[in-house]
Amino acid sequence: MRDVASSWLVTDLSASPAAVAMIQAAGTLPIFLLAIPAGVLSDIMDRRKLLIAVQILLACVSVTLMTLSYFQMLTIEALIGLTFLGGVGAALVAPAWQAIVPELVAKPDLKSAIALNSLGINISRSIGPAVGGLILASLGAAVTYGADVTSYLFVIAALIWWKRPKNDGDELSENFTGAFRAGLRYARASRELHVVLLRAAVFFAFASAVWALLPLVARTLLGGTAGFYGVLLGAVGAGAIGGALVMPRLRQKLGPDALLLVSVFTTAIVMALLSLAPPQWLAIVILLFLGAAWIMALTTLNGVAQAVLPNWVRGRALAIYLTVFNGAMTVGSLGWGFVAQETGVPIALLISAAGLVVAGLIMHRVKLPLGEADLVASNHWPEPLTAQPIEHDRGPVLILIEYRVAKENNGKFLHALSRLSHERRRDGAYAWGVTEDAANPELIVEWFLVESWAEHLRQHQRVSHMDADIQVDVTRFHVGPEKPVVRHFLSFDERSLGKRK
Repeated sequence: MRDVASSWLVTDLSASPAAVAMIQAAGTLPIFLLAIPAGVLSDIMDRRKLLIAVQILLACVSVTLMTLSYFQMLTIEALIGLTFLGGVGAALVAPAWQAIVPELVAKPDLKSAIALNSLGINISRSIGPAVGGLILASLGAAVTYGADVTSYLFVIAALIWWKRPKNDGDELSENFTGAFRAGLRYARASRELHVVLLRAAVFFAFASAVWALLPLVARTLLGGTAGFYGVLLGAVGAGAIGGALVMPRLRQKLGPDALLLVSVFTTAIVMALLSLAPPQWLAIVILLFLGAAWIMALTTLNGVAQAVLPNWVRGRALAIYLTVFNGAMTVGSLGWGFVAQETGVPIALLISAAGLVVAGLIMHRVKLPLGEADLVASNHWPEPLTAQPIEHDRGPVLILIEYRVAKENNGKFLHALSRLSHERRRDGAYAWGVTEDAANPELIVEWFLVESWAEHLRQHQRVSHMDADIQVDVTRFHVGPEKPVVRHFLSFDERSLGKRK
């Protein structure tokens, strides 16, 4: 309801396509800028309390919009600024909203739960814009913003009702800076996440045109009112509900890659048809298909992202996904807004539709990961042997693992070890390598560096069953009478060196 009122009011205040697109960008830019820090917060804070606090902030934004609108003091600058502030709130809660889904269901139900969650969102997307448009047309923007304020009370009540289990204090709990670095290390080392991010960035950069230009399509191309614009958004939401209902069956038949390709072609066709300024009734029908295509793309990409992430880094990695998603939407919205200003709305829609089809066909060759690996912590690493207690902040730590490998198996061993290197980096290592003994080529040493003793202990907690299987594949080449020897070396800081002198 808030978005409908803001998107329509900006067309009253300015007819510039760039100004209209800036409202879209103002809502998504904060998510692009703040999603990763927000993801860190969602992993190290109580997600329920974080969500409640930000819902109060968002309610205050809508109260301010309601007040300014009532006294007719709303300007383009104020509207963009408050939309940006609302985007800040959305950025702070977006990773937490997504990260709590695995807390509520078992892993076999995760993809269905994500689809159900999307269904709930799109039921509200169907009802909210339609009701918002009707209230806006009949009672004005101030009442529309007031209705939005009321909705936050229900959200806060739901979060209070949810009794999230309390976590016992963890002596290895991460601070913000360390957790931020760990999240970036994981994202940098996870090839599966890279594929999801690439596919999402390309799709949303082109598909963002329809959202950035839809208010102008409704007003100028289709000659609609605020109520009609709300009906169009309601049609998108209704189409998304239908898409969410049929998607489980389509996913079984087509798989994620084909499902995403269907979304690409459907979205492109919708944009092309809208550029022809169809009758209003036909535009409503067309946007039903847009809603179905949009929910298929969102749920497919989000579901794969959820499936390839372990719980310890889920909020941070999902925040990176949201950063890419909203970055593509922000840049795309601004870009297509300026294209429309230079060429006209119909031409901009046609260009974006053609680009989406070409990019979709190219990206179809980059297959999405299946996300079927067991990422539950295996806890199979033994506790490291120490002569005395070690301070958690001491580091860096060098870990050496000695393997004895027959010379004829070196190639196969190194290939298996290269797979293990990605696991080491994802779980906390900032450097990794492998060496051989010059005097005995059958003695091979794997080494990696971790920034602190606490971070290495966290590695022990992060190793998953999938990683354990990779380690078994590596150690089967070891021919020594005992298991590979593991050694831990701690750096001396200046204080330690001074004491030893």
